Amino acid sequence: ARLVAGEIYTNIGHVLVAANPYKWLDIYGEEHVKKYTHAARVDVAPHVFATAEAAYRNMVTEDDNQCVIISGESGAGKTEASKQIQNYIAAVCGGGEDVDKLKTTFLESNPVLEAFGNAKTVRNNNSSRFGKYFTLKFNRFGIPLGGKVTNYLLEKSRIVRPGKDERNFHIFYQLLSSEVFTQPLGLSKDPNAYRYLSVSKCSTVEGMNDATEFKTTVKAMNHVGIKNKQIQAILSLVASVLHMGNVQFSEKDVNGSEGSKINKESKAALTAFCDLTKTELEQISHTLLFRQLQTMAPGGKIDTYEVPQNPAQAAQRRDAIAKALY
Repeated sequence: ARLVAGEIYTNIGHVLVAANPYKWLDIYGEEHVKKYTHAARVDVAPHVFATAEAAYRNMVTEDDNQCVIISGESGAGKTEASKQIQNYIAAVCGGGEDVDKLKTTFLESNPVLEAFGNAKTVRNNNSSRFGKYFTLKFNRFGIPLGGKVTNYLLEKSRIVRPGKDERNFHIFYQLLSSEVFTQPLGLSKDPNAYRYLSVSKCSTVEGMNDATEFKTTVKAMNHVGIKNKQIQAILSLVASVLHMGNVQFSEKDVNGSEGSKINKESKAALTAFCDLTKTELEQISHTLLFRQLQTMAPGGKIDTYEVPQNPAQAAQRRDAIAKALY
């Protein structure tokens, strides 16, 4: 009944329970910030702002560290809750040119993290596929001094094998939608031209414009201090992952062993990968097709062998390179 009435928050003791309404509610504006500022948690309706207010005021008055733990299953609204806590603290923690610049930086980190770490799943169009520990530093008066984001448990398997009817990470589709970057990076605008994107049979998200989102991502990257040259380098690596995914292999006999070769139609993709990563074509090809095996010989000597890889093994090496790069 509370959810139907738009009351998505409920207190159970000190825990705030939130239900995702799957629609935007106008409960996060400036008037709501004022309603919860300096208000005791028991005197106001349950809200994520009340939790943020309690954490912030306890930090200032008790001069002690505070931690807000946000947990829940996919689609519960964890990402949005964390953003609203940051928005609230940014609104109440003072001002000044330097402070405002700092607040803009930690608020603008969200579009960057979402572009590279979020994806469409069958349950959630903007699901965070990584863990995040966001640390904000304040002085004794509650003025922000800086922050740090620690990322962990990135779902690297999604890079090479997104699930059916799901998407890879947003940044790939955002990049392909860009008129500015696709051609210099040797990219086609069609996601189905890339194996890592086409395998899931899903390339769009209802209500999401990848071109618009890409502009927001680049703007946010600038806001958090990433220079244009660095942005170009980062996007080159993203593009190189797509090119690497298009490298295919077929069987080849190598000195009586089951090996493989790179298909002719894949040479262009591998060349594009090498151009973007400033690596040598022959060296990368050899890395994909052979594995080094070291054995201990008599007398403590170590012998090194080049072991040919069959097509399945070479594909695993290809995918490992893509995941490591990302």
